[in-house]
Amino acid sequence: MIDWRAIDTVLLDMDGTLLDLHFDSHFWLDHLPRRYAELHRLDEATQETLRARIIREQGTLNWYSLAYWSRELGVDIVALKREIQHLIGLRSDALDFLQWLKQAHPRVVLATNADRESLALKLPLTGIEQYLDAIVSSADFGVPKEAQEFWFALQDVEPFDPERTLFIDDNAAVLESAREFGIRYLMGIKQPDSRKPEKELEEFIALDRFARLLPSELPYPQGESG
Repeated sequence: MIDWRAIDTVLLDMDGTLLDLHFDSHFWLDHLPRRYAELHRLDEATQETLRARIIREQGTLNWYSLAYWSRELGVDIVALKREIQHLIGLRSDALDFLQWLKQAHPRVVLATNADRESLALKLPLTGIEQYLDAIVSSADFGVPKEAQEFWFALQDVEPFDPERTLFIDDNAAVLESAREFGIRYLMGIKQPDSRKPEKELEEFIALDRFARLLPSELPYPQGESG
């Protein structure tokens, strides 16, 4: 699917791409609304109201900001996330893919909408940082990946040639933004959340396994094959 001789840079999303989105889906739509109602001694109807409020922020920087939600809801979001941190985990063969990239030539950059508090929680638990050449959060720029400004800011701090860059993300709106910026090789994810059905990405190739990206003539780490 990819001619690796044409790739200098690999940009990777985190949640739903490298990591199973189940943790985030469960936290924002189930755990947080329930614990918010418990902590503030509110009725169950409050939970649905909060879910709707969270979803309204989708695609904005607030959606991804733990500080914003801690302030708005009067709860310690990081502490509540730690209550279910055992659900944080890698997607299928993500670790094998990262190990292969480490042995190959491209520069590997985590380009995520997760803020620095989220990264501080998840990176030590997953061990992915050792396979990354750089980590960039949209919170550093004040704009989410859905906005063109993100890509210009990213290129300023982490220069890359869009024509020789592969970007993988589970979010169609983000992929569309990357395409508008001119990134040539774009891939989506079929099943970001292991507990939910696969989803269709009409305008992008969606991966079920990272192994499908690897050249057939090269051995796959740990004896696996595509």
